Amino acid sequence: MSAINTNTFQESADAGRYEKSVPVLIAFAPNWKVRMVLARLVGAFLVVMAFSMWLVPGSAMAAEVWPIKLAASLLFLLIGVSLLTIQLLDARPDAYFDPIRREVRVLQKNENGRPQTVLRRSYDTLGGARFADDQVELYDVDGSLLMKLPLQSADVSRALKGQLSGSVTIFA
Repeated sequence: MSAINTNTFQESADAGRYEKSVPVLIAFAPNWKVRMVLARLVGAFLVVMAFSMWLVPGSAMAAEVWPIKLAASLLFLLIGVSLLTIQLLDARPDAYFDPIRREVRVLQKNENGRPQTVLRRSYDTLGGARFADDQVELYDVDGSLLMKLPLQSADVSRALKGQLSGSVTIFA
């Protein structure tokens, strides 16, 4: 009877595979989609309420109520339209792992919205990486934590682990 280790890779990681691999981009963004959907729902509700104040039967049309009703409906309309058209201007940086140059770059948008490099580190100058379920921690050569990045999926984790495995120590 013989034992076979099925946890080993059959293929070796050669340098040619890094040239064909795609860069990995990891964003530091929180759950903005939920916030945007909630803002748009509230905005649509306020726009509907601005018009329904005038269309509901039995609403007060007295001369002394009319200016207050007009001001409230205009306020609801302005706030609702502004919530419907709000755009996300996120200034959080992105981590870009480049397999060609074998470096990690942290890019942050400047005031014009264009990405600008704020940190550039070669894979050889990284001390190590630790992969968890939904995040990766990159360590400096002295062992201090350089950055902690959230991972969107297991595919991103595998791609990043494949890029870093040749030149960066991966901790268990």
